[in-house]
Amino acid sequence: MADVANGKQGRASPLELFDRIAAQGELVRSLKAGSAPQDEIASAVQMLLSLKMSYKAAMGEDYRADCPPGNPAPESDRGLGGAGAEEDFVDPWTVQTSSAKGIDYDKLIVRFGSSKIDKELVSRIERATGQRPHRFLRRGIFFSHRDMNQILDAYENKKPFYLYTGRGPSSEAMHVGHLIPFIFTKWLQDVFNVPLVIQMTDDEKYLWKDLTLDQAHGYAVENAKDIIACGFDGNKTFIFSDLDYMGSSPGFYKNVVKIQKHVTFNQVKGIFGFTDSDSIGKSSPPPAALPIFRGRTDIQCLIPCAIDQDPYFRMTRDVAPRIGYPKPALLHSTFFPALQGAQTKMSASDPNSSIFLTDTAKQIKTKVNKHAFSGGRDTVEEHRELGGNCDVDVSFMYLTFFLEDDDKLEQIRKDYTSGAMLTGELKKVLIEVLQPLIAEHQARRKEVTDEIVKEFMTPRPLSYDFQ
Repeated sequence: MADVANGKQGRASPLELFDRIAAQGELVRSLKAGSAPQDEIASAVQMLLSLKMSYKAAMGEDYRADCPPGNPAPESDRGLGGAGAEEDFVDPWTVQTSSAKGIDYDKLIVRFGSSKIDKELVSRIERATGQRPHRFLRRGIFFSHRDMNQILDAYENKKPFYLYTGRGPSSEAMHVGHLIPFIFTKWLQDVFNVPLVIQMTDDEKYLWKDLTLDQAHGYAVENAKDIIACGFDGNKTFIFSDLDYMGSSPGFYKNVVKIQKHVTFNQVKGIFGFTDSDSIGKSSPPPAALPIFRGRTDIQCLIPCAIDQDPYFRMTRDVAPRIGYPKPALLHSTFFPALQGAQTKMSASDPNSSIFLTDTAKQIKTKVNKHAFSGGRDTVEEHRELGGNCDVDVSFMYLTFFLEDDDKLEQIRKDYTSGAMLTGELKKVLIEVLQPLIAEHQARRKEVTDEIVKEFMTPRPLSYDFQ
């Protein structure tokens, strides 16, 4: 599984995209020539189209097999540059859009074939739990789902379900974007009173990143401390490292083998875009992405994750019934934008694109003031007259994630849009929200000892009310 917690692997270069398109095109041709199943062909074609869309967004022109990057076609043969910039590209490793407002999530729902979380579903969650919906639901930050109504059906009929999410530990320090699924998962655990399994895919990061095994495992342990600091119930939460757990749990490995038997290499290449030059190890973690609760085949699973992780679980949902398990349900979140704007996510590899959980109050202030993209005007006079644009202002976007008070958030929106509030004043509000939030997290993390981590990561019976 890739980083469920809003992580990001490096964006492919134009030449890498060109090579991936060529390889994917060859795969499509071989599938068609071999009369492969239609679903495999359709999946491979969809990946090919997505790669071509990404290439056009990066290069400003269509892919041409005879014109690799660095060997451009004559000007007369080119289309109008930038046409692809109107398209969004989302996969487990790359998120990009030319719009300062960010990804068009309504279009993404149509493209991925998921369902929108509407007011009716939010109201149903409120009725079922007896709790006010989390701000992430109220504000559309978790905006899409697969089969959430089935989870609510089970809950309302006293039938069990459990939560699953994960983290791909690619660095020692996590940023605030990584917290989003864990903050929401903590709320889900509290209001539904259900067990939770968190998978740390350190094996995957070893294969994808320039890390040693010890580094990848060390990052998993350090990241687990930040996750535990979110306040999860130790009696109901199990966190595991793939590198540790795979060898010590025969049941887990048996399920991995079952899944691998039902997923062809052509499917994996079609879904994830692997090429012949990729390590064969990269194709192993995706088939492992089927959370199973203690071998039970009658317990449903709910997975909160960012929408870019959906390809993993679409494959999971296809395989699960074939090996005797129910399809997992999903809740999808929007992306947490980089400080420089909503065209992409925060990146753990760029310290200036992110607010890290290790940042000091001074660093937070400096980063917000210096790097947070503004929707304000060029001059104070212009801003007072025309107002700012909350749709593109990163400071306002961050407040939608972290400011709990709906009335205060709406007042800020009105004041900034009317010009009554200046960009500097808006950034000051954000700084005053982020500084205590990060400081409180750091204080909780200091209380997470190695012994506590060991308790969370030790296989054991979890506390739950169902039989």
